[in-house]
Amino acid sequence: MGKLIYEEESYRIMGACFEVYRIRGRGFLEAVYQECLEMEFADRGIPFVSQQRLPIFYKGRTLGQFYKADFVCYGKIIVEVKAVARLIDEHRAQAINYLRATDMKLGLLVNFCAPEKLEYQRLVV
Repeated sequence: MGKLIYEEESYRIMGACFEVYRIRGRGFLEAVYQECLEMEFADRGIPFVSQQRLPIFYKGRTLGQFYKADFVCYGKIIVEVKAVARLIDEHRAQAINYLRATDMKLGLLVNFCAPEKLEYQRLVV
């Protein structure tokens, strides 16, 4: 079995997510978790851009439309924050589209409002 892509970086990102979940728990709006993660990433020295606009291309030309990722960490990992009862296919598709549109390889989909625990998925394209 091969090594996980960006293993150390994604481990650090998920550590920050688990800390936010430990302190805040479930039940808040996505914007609350977004702001908490901004603080936690900064405290841990994780490089990030919040609400980064990601251009979309068609036949080599940039479209006027764009994606807005919740976070791009380390300049190469997309982190999508959710506050929903459970992750569904549309959430995964959104993150995968972000990856394909940007040629990034790893997305972390993190849901802070699942009933039992922090829910997350690694998406690799």
